[in-house]
Amino acid sequence: MALVTKAPFRVGQKEIHLPNFTLTLLRMANQPPTSATFLVPLSLNKLDLRDYLYHAYNLRVLSVRSYIIQSKVAPTRPKSQARNWNRPQAQKRMTVEMERPFVWPDTPDDLEPWNHETREKTRAAQEEFQKTASRDADTRPDAGERKSLREQAKELLEGKERWKPVVGGSRGGRRR
Repeated sequence: MALVTKAPFRVGQKEIHLPNFTLTLLRMANQPPTSATFLVPLSLNKLDLRDYLYHAYNLRVLSVRSYIIQSKVAPTRPKSQARNWNRPQAQKRMTVEMERPFVWPDTPDDLEPWNHETREKTRAAQEEFQKTASRDADTRPDAGERKSLREQAKELLEGKERWKPVVGGSRGGRRR
């Protein structure tokens, strides 16, 4: 562990033992090696980031730029239904200029130590869950149901089956 020397700036009073926030280091194209960009919570300020990087990594920060990226306003329902407008939460990014350069390591060719297959399966399962759990999931057609309806329509058109109305069923039929 590196020996922490006296900070070259006035240290804030907020002590961080175990941070209750997440910083994400972003790989930005065409950024000099002495700069790093982080995705940070909206509540984090420049002094907090500078103090955190100094105390956690003994990294001296020369300057910090912060900016908030607003999300676009979008309707929550398709055009055919009544629209409710929603603006997703904004993102805050901070770019720091460091005393020492940081160079990203090369991407490993062998991802086996990180269990690449399991991670990809988990990511696919999460994406599938997001599709079913979103606000407008009930308005999007199910791919399996569409295929089944297509096959039934084809059989009806070819005369292989006769159409029978659904009476009292769960698909919106009338009771007689």
